[in-house]
Amino acid sequence: MVGQRFISLLEDHPWYEVVAVAASERSAGKTYEEAVGDRWKMTKPMPEGVKKLVVMNVKEVEKVAAEVDFVFSAVDMTKEEIRTIEDAYAKTETPVVSNNSAHR
Repeated sequence: MVGQRFISLLEDHPWYEVVAVAASERSAGKTYEEAVGDRWKMTKPMPEGVKKLVVMNVKEVEKVAAEVDFVFSAVDMTKEEIRTIEDAYAKTETPVVSNNSAHR
């Protein structure tokens, strides 16, 4: 649900534009709308601008990093997996803002 909150907060943000969404292999290749399905929990409807974005595999770090300037992280993994994936993004010099406890 934190990822949904990020999407909602970034809609119409003056500084950021959601250009890519990444998640698990299970969701990769689907549109964001298909991946979320009826699990959208925000009071506002899903933003039109993200519905048709094709979800990328979060573990394909180089591919995702090439598409974005900035990463907001709200992945559901173990702390060690989160630490590993967020460090991998940071090593590509992609700034990471994390909502996870792995780096606290």
